[in-house]
Amino acid sequence: MSNLIAENKEVLRAYIKDNTFKEADLIQDNTLLFQEGFFDSMGFVLLVDFLEEKFSIQVSDEDLTEENFESVNALSRYIESKSNGQ
Repeated sequence: MSNLIAENKEVLRAYIKDNTFKEADLIQDNTLLFQEGFFDSMGFVLLVDFLEEKFSIQVSDEDLTEENFESVNALSRYIESKSNGQ
């Protein structure tokens, strides 16, 4: 895993911890963030805003899939793909 991916995951875990008030040890890279109740619809909107601001990416309507947002791993892959212009 590259340093950038590891840094992105750390930033994401910190954001989730700070904004969901869940214990840090509950937030694993493969934790299903929505299925396990970390985020609701308002939390999702705030997460998208955070991603756009923090990582300088534009989240399009087509990107709003469970595949892209279900876990820290999925978010990290999504950020990497958007950062690489895909």
